[in-house]
Amino acid sequence: QVQLVESGGGSVQAGGSLRLSCQASRSISSYCMAWFRQAPGTEREGVAQIGSGGSAGYTNSAKARFTISRDNVNNLLYLQMNSLKPEDTAMYYCAANWDSCGLLSRGSFDYWGQGTQVTVSS
Repeated sequence: QVQLVESGGGSVQAGGSLRLSCQASRSISSYCMAWFRQAPGTEREGVAQIGSGGSAGYTNSAKARFTISRDNVNNLLYLQMNSLKPEDTAMYYCAANWDSCGLLSRGSFDYWGQGTQVTVSS
């Protein structure tokens, strides 16, 4: 089992940047890692995922603006978010799956953090 703790959320104006971090309690080198987000009244949706070898995938909303990366030495996952928009406002969650990356869906991931809030004002 692995515990995940997110940090780095906050309030920014549109066009700004934030870098989210996710600290894992044990080695994540063999895990598929991902970021999801959930706005009030909506379903939790995938943002990006990254395999153990560093291969990354993004949803359309994240492409060209967000970058997912991982530090397997320090058991960290990151999400660099640039050119933020008000519609990016949500709780952002880190997730882990003890397997290779497949479909970026909530049901594919076994372990979740508590989330970090991102608020983007216009």
